[in-house]
Amino acid sequence: MAITADYTGAHSVQQPASAAPEDYTHYRIVKAKYPARFFGTLFAALIIVVTLQSILTNPKWGWNVFAEWFFSAPVLAGLGRTLLLTALATVLGFALGTALALARVSKSPLLSGLSWAYIWLLRSIPLIVLLLILNNLGYLYATVRLGIPYTDILFAEYPTISILSPFAAALIGLSLNQAAFSSEIIRGGILSVDQGQLEAAAALGLSRRRQAFRIILPQAMRTILPTGFNEIIGLAKGTSMVYVLALPELFYTVQVIYRRNLEVVPLLMVATVWYLIIMTFLSVAQHYIERHYSKGALRNPPAPILRKLFRRLFGAPILARPQPVTVASLQNFTQRATDRSIPLAKWRAPGSVKIQGVSKSFGLLKVLDDIRLDIKAGSVTAILGPSGSGKSTLLRTINHLERVDDGFITVDNELVGYRKSGRTLYELKEKDILKRRADIGMVFQSFNLFPHLTVLENIIEAPVSLGHLTRPEAISLARELLARVGLSDKINAYPRQLSGGQQQRVAIARALALRPKVLLFDEPTSALDPELVGEVLDVIKELARSGTTLIIVTHEIGFAREVADTVIFMDAGKIVETGSPEQVLNRPKNARTGEFLAKVL
Repeated sequence: MAITADYTGAHSVQQPASAAPEDYTHYRIVKAKYPARFFGTLFAALIIVVTLQSILTNPKWGWNVFAEWFFSAPVLAGLGRTLLLTALATVLGFALGTALALARVSKSPLLSGLSWAYIWLLRSIPLIVLLLILNNLGYLYATVRLGIPYTDILFAEYPTISILSPFAAALIGLSLNQAAFSSEIIRGGILSVDQGQLEAAAALGLSRRRQAFRIILPQAMRTILPTGFNEIIGLAKGTSMVYVLALPELFYTVQVIYRRNLEVVPLLMVATVWYLIIMTFLSVAQHYIERHYSKGALRNPPAPILRKLFRRLFGAPILARPQPVTVASLQNFTQRATDRSIPLAKWRAPGSVKIQGVSKSFGLLKVLDDIRLDIKAGSVTAILGPSGSGKSTLLRTINHLERVDDGFITVDNELVGYRKSGRTLYELKEKDILKRRADIGMVFQSFNLFPHLTVLENIIEAPVSLGHLTRPEAISLARELLARVGLSDKINAYPRQLSGGQQQRVAIARALALRPKVLLFDEPTSALDPELVGEVLDVIKELARSGTTLIIVTHEIGFAREVADTVIFMDAGKIVETGSPEQVLNRPKNARTGEFLAKVL
């Protein structure tokens, strides 16, 4: 730029004319250099070369003897027994370990105590001692009898020594030992799953078995697998311990051979290399199994090892998996993505809710104190109040996620959690309570979507598992619901790939998939950024206009004013005031209500 003089004699700065953008497309690019990384790589390569040269050129390693015995019949037979023992003991050990882990977290103190005692005992006994005890079991119990205990009824009788062969003793010992350690690994995985996942599964009415094997264990597997595979690898190497039973597995076979020909090192290398091959296959299997169970854990999961290898070798993703087809690509659902007028009331008539004298305490803290409410079918009820006033607890008692201490709750005059017979009430078993919950949908504050399931799988899980719909019917319904909440294009996405507002809309669709009589919202926008609140509130407004019975715990005063038929204000576990939005929010009768509104408005 140039400095020029104006008519006053002062100096001014003349701005240059805007230059055309420079074209960098043909510039040569020099990559950044990292000397430390280069020398580190060089050092690692040197170590590898020196080590291989030392091993391959030293004649005392006896590679000719190694080559002679590596594929010999006795070694392969021993290898086969090692693999068979590893596979069977892994399956049996982890199956028993799963049962022990579930027993440990059981609410039955006797069952939990028995599981703990087994784990304590088997982890205390060295494996070699356990194997020797099993091998000598015939001394303690000469026969095995099948019959009815404590009676003279006998079906069959066998000599113990004929049943408990060395292979059987080895398999039983390895399995029992493995079960004790794997049970604690599995229990740790179960405890790592967020409590909200259990509550979400229970609120959908999924059976306890379905909760365990479809929701909890798949998520727990991410924690279980690394240490679990360590145990499997340890088991594969631990099979060498069965040499005390004179069972010719890989290590024992190698011992027999080198005691005859005195070629100790070459024969030990035979066993070592075969163990390395076994561990390599197990490590690759671990990678792919971990990748399978990490579904939904990452926004962009890494590509499989083999795909990376082929891409690097051939420059193309030969093993690339085809992308799933989304609803957005199907023309017959494109229009649905913007159509939110699908009537929900035709699915099932909305239900009424009556709360009669409900009280609930946690220790010495009384959270609900003689709550009485009559909520009409098809109405929208907003519950307001300060934190700790009992709002969420009241909501959770309606679908029996929290058992009340006193009082009763009915939905369409059917008791929640109890069965009436004459003038007697019988508390329902958990499986029967789960069936009743299908009438009461719930949308949680923190979404509680199942992270390992896609959006579609989240929505169809409950209707299919409860037998309400066939899978094709549930998929069709899920597509309609996703179109209603504006998420048709997210049908194959995982929750972690969605924004908070999108996750909450999926949670609403999941609750609606059961076509409930009553829908509960526990502060549905409190976990969202302010700019995401509107999209969730719009969906709830549409539901309110459809005639569904809604009970909403919220801090959104403006929203409550707009959509609610009835506003309830709670404080210290009691209902302080009930009335229309205009009356409660504009002309509160109770001083405590007015004080609260003055702070939040």
